[in-house]
Amino acid sequence: MFPENGGYIVWVASALGPYWGFQQGWMKWLSGVIDNVLYPVLFLDYLKSGVPALGRGATRAFAVVGLMAVLTLLSYRGLTVVGWVAICLGVFSLLPFFVMGLIALPRLRPARWLVIDLHNVDWNLYLNTLFWNLNYWDSISTLAGEVKNPGKTLPKALF
Repeated sequence: MFPENGGYIVWVASALGPYWGFQQGWMKWLSGVIDNVLYPVLFLDYLKSGVPALGRGATRAFAVVGLMAVLTLLSYRGLTVVGWVAICLGVFSLLPFFVMGLIALPRLRPARWLVIDLHNVDWNLYLNTLFWNLNYWDSISTLAGEVKNPGKTLPKALF
C-alpha cells in the first residue's frame, strides 16, 4: 500500500501524523539497538560451556568487544558482504537442526502431534515465544521503495 522507504513509520505518520511517526521510528530504533546488543552476549553465553574463560572477567570483555568490532567491520564493508555472511551464518545455524531432524526420523510418532494437554501449557511462555518469533516481519517494509513491485515480490520472499 505504501511502496516507499519508511515502512511502519510511514504507516503511523499517515494514520496519526508526523509526531507519532517520529515516535514510532525512534522507539523502533531504540528497540533494535537494545535487541542487537543482546546477540553477541547470547552467543558468548553459548560458547562458555565449551570455553569457560568466556564466562567472566577480562577475557569475556575482550571477546564481546572483539565480536562487536568484527560485526561492525562487516557492516562497513557493505550490504553484499553482510548478505553473504548472514546466509552463511543462517546455514551454519540450521545445520544442527537438520542433522538432528534426520537422526530423529525413525522415532517419529505422528499420532502424538495433535495430543494437547491444555491444563499443562505455560501460556505466558508460549505467547512470549510466539510474539518474539513473529517480531520484525515488518522490517522489510522500510525498504519497500527500493523493491520492484513490492506487492508481489515481498510476499514471495517472505514465503
